[in-house]
Amino acid sequence: MRTTFIVGNWKMNKTASEAAGFVAELSRAIPNNPTVEIVIAPPFTALASVRTALGPASNIALGAQNMHWEQQGAFTGEISGAMLRDLGCTYVLVGHSERRTLFGEQDGDAHKKVRSALLNGLRPILCVGESLDQRTAGQTESLVTGQLAAALTDLTSNDLERVTIAYEPVWAIGTGHAATTEQAAKVHRTIRAHIAAGWNQATAARMRILYGGSVTPQNAESLLSESEIDGALVGGACLKTESFATIALAALNRRSG
Repeated sequence: MRTTFIVGNWKMNKTASEAAGFVAELSRAIPNNPTVEIVIAPPFTALASVRTALGPASNIALGAQNMHWEQQGAFTGEISGAMLRDLGCTYVLVGHSERRTLFGEQDGDAHKKVRSALLNGLRPILCVGESLDQRTAGQTESLVTGQLAAALTDLTSNDLERVTIAYEPVWAIGTGHAATTEQAAKVHRTIRAHIAAGWNQATAARMRILYGGSVTPQNAESLLSESEIDGALVGGACLKTESFATIALAALNRRSG
């Protein structure tokens, strides 16, 4: 059985000092249970304070929101995988739609970041998803599989054991209009079929695929009740202790039910 996976992407929110207090509250609110994996991804400036606040025995892991694919060099304002690993990160988001739409990142960039993350002992969470126009035009399947093909090219089945896919329809992110459980599940099945065809059925069966896009305490239970959906990439709802804890508890109830 795939372990349910809940990821909180803070985006550009919370200073280092704000983050420390928030994490202390969050750690008390979310029970330690091995059937659900929890990751939070603060801004770069808060990674160190969050790591300290979590402590070595925390059931919450640390992730980063982005990285550069080079190990070092003249890349002002960028962060390498080695730097993230040194700060205690286990996971890193790659190809988030805001990186693609606001900063012009391409599928080729996502591919280089995935490979660099793996090289540096990080577990990439690769984000894919379509715009509203693309969905309306019936391009969801081709768009998502195209993003997967470009970002995962040349990876082995062993590499994919450490990769998580997050399906995040661009039209649902920050809009308050999440995909329905049925819409999300259909794309998740497409993703899993793509992995099975490109690698093998066993790899596809083991890969965790998350849904992201206006996940809230109100819709989390429905989304997580679908067997194809292995967890959630949470945005705005992860910035408040009660709402993120409620989503985490919905994940726990899924496995205990």
